[in-house]
Amino acid sequence: MKCCILAMLAICGVLFSQSPQTFVHAQEPDAGDGKLRIICFGAHPDDAEYKSGGTAALWAAQGHHVKLVSVTNGDIGHWQMAGGPLAKRRTAESAEVARRLGVSSQVLDIHDGELLPTLENRQTITRLIREWNADIVIAHRPWDYHPDHRYVGVLVQDAAYMVAVPFFCPDTPPLKKNPVFLYSSDRFQKPYTFEADIAVALDDVFDKKVDALLALESQTFEGGALGSAEIMAAAPPASAPELRRAWLHERWDRRQSSEASLYRSALLKWYGDEKGQKIKYAEAFEICEYGHQPSDDEIRKLFPFFPPKTP
Repeated sequence: MKCCILAMLAICGVLFSQSPQTFVHAQEPDAGDGKLRIICFGAHPDDAEYKSGGTAALWAAQGHHVKLVSVTNGDIGHWQMAGGPLAKRRTAESAEVARRLGVSSQVLDIHDGELLPTLENRQTITRLIREWNADIVIAHRPWDYHPDHRYVGVLVQDAAYMVAVPFFCPDTPPLKKNPVFLYSSDRFQKPYTFEADIAVALDDVFDKKVDALLALESQTFEGGALGSAEIMAAAPPASAPELRRAWLHERWDRRQSSEASLYRSALLKWYGDEKGQKIKYAEAFEICEYGHQPSDDEIRKLFPFFPPKTP
């Protein structure tokens, strides 16, 4: 009887293949502990860490649960090595970043540079969001210089409705409430520029983020896919860890202070004029028009490190 039911479901198009092989760091936390649950999707084993790592550390410091997911395994993301050895190396780097931030990580075994917005991948993203019972989902915007980035945005957008549909991926229970979907920041102008609905002060965790990103050696110090022997030689060597940290700190100081300057108005909104003007480092997010549309009061609950609203 069970076989007949499964066959009928398959014929009706409601039984789907399981997720591709994945590599997971850290145990899944208790879904009923009352804490927030955030899942951040990046295209490669560095994107979610770069875009959301500081905010992830702030959530984690308050006991909330964050997972950083790389949708591809990064196996061509280096100028000198590739394939399985690079995928394993970058998975280990991502896991170490997560450990230092106090969050979980997962790397999907999909080839770097080959991600497509297929039905199978939509199912995978939908299942991951459901399994995490997410309150917040963060991803790239669906227009970007890299096709993997674009298609992560498309796949997460496509999942924004499907996560609550019971007969899509019926092997994984649907969410009872739709999460808030957010885009991480970028500088692309067309078809429209990034709009910072939310900006998060990183001053208290900036050093923690830099220390975590030190683990991404293949990307930070070796240049990643577009590196070279010359680029690698220009970075401080592994034998000089303090120089390495200072070198990386300088680069992220420029990046996160630029983010704070660009999105100062959002910082003023959420932190008030006096504190907002003093914030040096920030990460910013845009609310996707799909998924739950939060009020300002709901945003303050989802970002509990924001100060109380002033009268």
